Amino acid sequence: MLERPQDFSGPDNGAGWTGSVSPAGGQTIGFSHKNSPQDLLEAVRRAREAALQWAALPVGDRVRAVRRIKAHLMEHAEGIAALISKENGKTRIEALATEVLPAVMALDYYTRQARSFLKPVVLAPASLLLFNKWSRIFRVPWGVIGIISPWNYPFSIPFSEVVMGLLAGNGVILKTASNTQLAGREIESCMRAAGLPDGLFSFINLSGSEAGNAFMESGIDKLFFTGSVAAGKKLMAGAAETLTPLNLELGGNDAMLVCEDADLERASWGAVWAGLQNCGQSCAGVERIYVHESVYGPFMEKLKARVESLRVGEDIDFGVDMGAMTSIDQMETVRKQLEDALQKGAEIVVQSGCPPDESPGNFLPATLLAKVNHDMLVMKDETFGPVLAAMKVRDMEEAIALANDSVYGLTGSVWSKNSGKAERIAQRIRAGVVTINDHLVSHGMPETPWGGVKASGFGRSHGRIGFNEMTQPQVVVHDALSFAKKNLWWHPYSEELYRGLWGTMKFFYGQKLRVRLSGFRPMLKVLPRIFGDR
Repeated sequence: MLERPQDFSGPDNGAGWTGSVSPAGGQTIGFSHKNSPQDLLEAVRRAREAALQWAALPVGDRVRAVRRIKAHLMEHAEGIAALISKENGKTRIEALATEVLPAVMALDYYTRQARSFLKPVVLAPASLLLFNKWSRIFRVPWGVIGIISPWNYPFSIPFSEVVMGLLAGNGVILKTASNTQLAGREIESCMRAAGLPDGLFSFINLSGSEAGNAFMESGIDKLFFTGSVAAGKKLMAGAAETLTPLNLELGGNDAMLVCEDADLERASWGAVWAGLQNCGQSCAGVERIYVHESVYGPFMEKLKARVESLRVGEDIDFGVDMGAMTSIDQMETVRKQLEDALQKGAEIVVQSGCPPDESPGNFLPATLLAKVNHDMLVMKDETFGPVLAAMKVRDMEEAIALANDSVYGLTGSVWSKNSGKAERIAQRIRAGVVTINDHLVSHGMPETPWGGVKASGFGRSHGRIGFNEMTQPQVVVHDALSFAKKNLWWHPYSEELYRGLWGTMKFFYGQKLRVRLSGFRPMLKVLPRIFGDR
């Protein structure tokens, strides 16, 4: 039995500890102190106090503090990757490439761009009628933001949001999934390395069942959630009671379109990586593949060989390509969807090898399906497992229609040697992100916005657009004629003022010259009132 760690912040409130179990080996690898909803209330209170002074600092001071995380992250990168691999089940290469590396890239990017993103924007007058009014838009922090993150990318998904939230001037409260608590604690360690003001950042360990209501009742100013559609709907219902703004990323069933002129070598490798790395537990991973009939045969032969060659098991010596599923519940979801597909006429083209059932890990074989249709759950619901389902299509018009025949719209991809053609197809796919000759890469590109449409959620993270989600726009309007006594339309009212305002409208916006000139005299007659007592 591992000893419960003693260095986590906060007193033991009697709630106990969350044990973290390796999905590949079955052993307990660590513990995380549990919190109560009352702890969350206190964390929000402390964050709000700290954020008042934090937001008042020059942006450069906030950048210098957050930048200190970089040295800590680089020093502990391999250890963090190893821990993510043990706790989540993905391979160490995937943990490094899709979790730790994107975190470093994001930290570097946002600390370099924060000043630019937060720089006030000057607005020129939109009309000569108000030539004396000029405005500036400021990006002001919300105050305290909450982040509820999932177990599939337990480090990289929340890390970027925490960094953006802090740089924008907010206090931040983070809750990670219960079965990946240790990855969340690593983020907590990163924030400690920055030497942030006491209370500005807090890590909270609440169960999923109590977190939604607790956050909505905590008084936070905005909540960022990544998770299931069902959980997102519950959060929206709670948010309606408190008018808490939400940013929701709710998953997908993403389509890959293979054109007749695609590079089949690259496309087949891309499908395997984007669909099966992390055991297919990627909200934006490839799940549905639509292949032009003229290349369907050779593409499937290449894809079959790639899937069959995958090595599945516990990552002990880097000798595996696919690790363990993170949870038994998710394994059952995948099995049910496979059963549904086979009962409705799908065929298994090939499966990879897999450790025997009696092994302690949550292992499933990688599976390639053919003869699928849109009556099957694998083509309608989010599978979130190591399954690729391929359909032959007559042309790319049919592929586009099938890709859009989904309640989801997170990402998609188009594979073609003709970039212009691929982009035209991409623009017709209803998804928040579409990549060309690649898939599942833009989440690691900190400059690109991330988010979906339809049931995949709303709002964006990453890039300038995502950074803006961490702030609210505030416009400050100045008057170049502040020495004037009053605006033209202020009291007292009179018929002369009415005629003068009507004349002003005609002078500036009349459709004919005669009409415009007719307004000049009544406008001129009332203009002096802005400098006098009339």
